Amino acid sequence: MRRDEPAKRDGSGLLDGISGPRDLDGLSPEQLTNLAAEIREFLVENVSRTGGHLGPNLGVVELTIALHRVFSSPDDPIIFDTGHQSYVHKLLTGRQDFSGLRARGGLAGYPQRTESPHDVVESSHASSSLSWADGISRAFAATGRGDRHVVAVVGDGALTGGMTWEALNNITDDNERNLVIVVNDNGRSYAPTIGGMARHLNRVRTTETYRDLSRRSSRAAGRFGAVGRAVYRGVRGGTHGFLSRFTNNSALYSNLDVKYLGPVDGHDLSALIETLDLAKSYGAPVIVHVITEKGRGYQPARDDQFDQFHAVGRIDPATGGALGGASAPGWTDVFADELVRVGERRPDVIAMTAAMLRPTGLAPFAERFPERVYDVGIAEQHAVASAAGLAYGGLHPVVALYSTFVNRAFDQVLMDVALHRAGVTFVLDRSGVTGPDGPSHHGMWDLALLHIVPRIRIAAPRDEARLREVLQEAVEVRDAPTVIRFPKGAVGEDIPAIERLEDGVDVLARGESEDVLIVGIGPFARLGLDVAQRLRAQGIGATVIDPRWVVPVASSLVDLAARHRLVITLEDGIRVGGVGTRVRQVLREAGIDTAVDELGLPDAFLDHASREQILEDAGLTPAKIAQDVVAQVLGTRVPVARPEHRAGLPAVTGEFRLHAPNS
Repeated sequence: MRRDEPAKRDGSGLLDGISGPRDLDGLSPEQLTNLAAEIREFLVENVSRTGGHLGPNLGVVELTIALHRVFSSPDDPIIFDTGHQSYVHKLLTGRQDFSGLRARGGLAGYPQRTESPHDVVESSHASSSLSWADGISRAFAATGRGDRHVVAVVGDGALTGGMTWEALNNITDDNERNLVIVVNDNGRSYAPTIGGMARHLNRVRTTETYRDLSRRSSRAAGRFGAVGRAVYRGVRGGTHGFLSRFTNNSALYSNLDVKYLGPVDGHDLSALIETLDLAKSYGAPVIVHVITEKGRGYQPARDDQFDQFHAVGRIDPATGGALGGASAPGWTDVFADELVRVGERRPDVIAMTAAMLRPTGLAPFAERFPERVYDVGIAEQHAVASAAGLAYGGLHPVVALYSTFVNRAFDQVLMDVALHRAGVTFVLDRSGVTGPDGPSHHGMWDLALLHIVPRIRIAAPRDEARLREVLQEAVEVRDAPTVIRFPKGAVGEDIPAIERLEDGVDVLARGESEDVLIVGIGPFARLGLDVAQRLRAQGIGATVIDPRWVVPVASSLVDLAARHRLVITLEDGIRVGGVGTRVRQVLREAGIDTAVDELGLPDAFLDHASREQILEDAGLTPAKIAQDVVAQVLGTRVPVARPEHRAGLPAVTGEFRLHAPNS
């Protein structure tokens, strides 16, 4: 069988007999252990073909089996925080075709309600699961369904997010609900978890006192048979946990007034089932502290010091090596390199992120300037407000986040940074369409959200040279927030300008006549050039510009729009309230009546698919755009280009011939 073929199962294994969680009930402890081994083999074999979140799922195999053995999903909802560790859950709930994982028509990489009633929360943003669990359990209690349980599986990384603690505060204010909180503690989110919480849990995981006491107390209780084991379970499940008292773990939960069980070995099925049964029977909120190993059972993942194969592309399952050859330099790589150059020139520049040091490109800066990097954990709101304070203190923070996660800190951008005229630069990675990770990971809202912030300046570089350029410019702004956004993937070749206007706008192409002004935002400048070439073949002149700084709208863009019959804006963000909308408003304020067609993504949650498929669905292809522009110039499609005589242009007398879409 070729490596690119989907894995085929012969029907002889235990996993083939699992079509739903209740199929686990008839399996013996030995069979459950064998099932765990089968699942790990399945994950390595299949995820290596498609890419996906491998390491986290290898770490929760036994835990997920135990959860479905003890609880009755979907009557007992199981909520995963963040959801990337739900592959095992999918397998145990009847979804074993992983051949199209994260591809259009295949399984989503996160829980998805349209796939299964066993999937509850789709958002895949960290630290929200306990709030969901709080709400669901309150609803069950209020509607006479208090016998049902709610289970939230939260990673130790998510405990660095403030929302988790807000939820815990409210959960423990009402202690008469069947709510189980499983802390999946592997010491890592993307990378090693940081902060005081992480240090505390690390002491619990590694202390010899805990390990030794756990072994001795279990053996001692076992000598007294069933009675002794029952006493041990009761003591071990005391209010703060018997063993935890010897590791000072009680200090973590003592003020929460919530029962604590653990720590328990997350790869010991019998211990997990026993502990979860205890939690289920308690009748009040319970925290179950489970210690797991990310990448468990797959040596290449365990050996990966970066992130234990948190997320992989296509790999050789035997070695873990990447397939597909060397990739072109990516946007993140360019930013990472240029930030080090900025840091060498500007000692006041510091870097911040929210638990994503390497994914956002800050690792080289951290290696060069370790004392000038702050990773605050999964706490975007705190990062942004703290950055405002750092700016007040005389530094210039560069806050690197995924675009989808800046949504969580909008209030802080608005009220803490912009209101206080703080010089903070936000670098938004994975902006626009990201593809296989699905609706919650597309970075398609940043332009529409952020351009309404007073005094903000937003840049969208089209290529490597412009990314380096705007970063240098951004850190010079000391009295307002600046934003630099770029997409996921390879950066592509540089696109030279034929002219730079006085206010920094780049002119990339001019037509023989000024019929259409195409405003290409960021990498969509390349799309604009392709459209202009197609229009030229139809006898329509097009000017293509890249504003570089898209907010505020440049005065030269306004002047150019006044001379053209039609303006087309192209942006990799939602078109409702996006940059195109702002351009149209600025033109109206200036008394310019040139029609504007704002092209971008629909205001919808876009399912997982390739970037190319999503853009085609949105009509953002050169052929479709060119076809529509021709119709607008001809006056058969709204918005209609204004008459040529009003633009001071000669009349068009020739026929327009539409080329085939693939021409």
